Amino acid sequence: MSPFIKLLVLSWVLLPITLWANEFEARVFTDTAGKTMPYRLLIPDNYDRTTQYPLILFFHGAGERGVDNKNQLKHGVASLTTPDAQAKYPAFVIAPQCPTEKQWVDMPWGAQSGVRPDQPSESMQLALEILDSFTSEFNIDHDRVYVAGLSMGGYATWDCMTRFPGRFAAGVAVCGGGDENTVTAEVANVPMWVFGSSDDRTVPPTRSLHMVEAMMKMGGKPRYYLYTGLGHSSWNKAFGEPELLPWLFSQHRAARTPSAP
Repeated sequence: MSPFIKLLVLSWVLLPITLWANEFEARVFTDTAGKTMPYRLLIPDNYDRTTQYPLILFFHGAGERGVDNKNQLKHGVASLTTPDAQAKYPAFVIAPQCPTEKQWVDMPWGAQSGVRPDQPSESMQLALEILDSFTSEFNIDHDRVYVAGLSMGGYATWDCMTRFPGRFAAGVAVCGGGDENTVTAEVANVPMWVFGSSDDRTVPPTRSLHMVEAMMKMGGKPRYYLYTGLGHSSWNKAFGEPELLPWLFSQHRAARTPSAP
């Protein structure tokens, strides 16, 4: 391959990330102990302080970890933040970046099962504190706060759902997993759309299936799409599903039927 073609290919790979990144404000969060986490923030066009807006907390995968505050926008986010999507569904998007060698959830990805730690990981705690910090800065509709993630971020979505089911209106988990023993009736009551691929060799699709089955056993009605032939990249198709955004933004926490005691 000639140097020109290599440069052209590289440009096509980097250009979308750069364009999306330019739409996001680069920020760094610092907690009371001095710990920091870079994140990107998308503010709706023509933001009106008198109007409440939904918010998506987006968790990236393991390959996008680091400190460049850009790679976390590489997968998935583009479909959620296209001009058409923002015109139809103006929303805030928060995309924190997990440090290298850290995880959103301290749980093995490739195993057939896992036990959720008693406490959120340090990275997850920082991400949730970033979310908390928006309460006073922007006018957020707290009944329409959503969480979405892929791969390592799919585990993060399940972590959020099982720990704080009353906090989020809905979740989207792509090729992730969790601890099915943490699924309660309240967790099962949260609308979830779960994606995976039958030939995923990085995160066994059974991890998603076990969580879906646990929700159904507790009376939940999660949506579950199991693709074939996509390996560990089902997010490309999942976040492009035409029904995903209409479904997601139609979910309201206050409108949920209370779970049985």
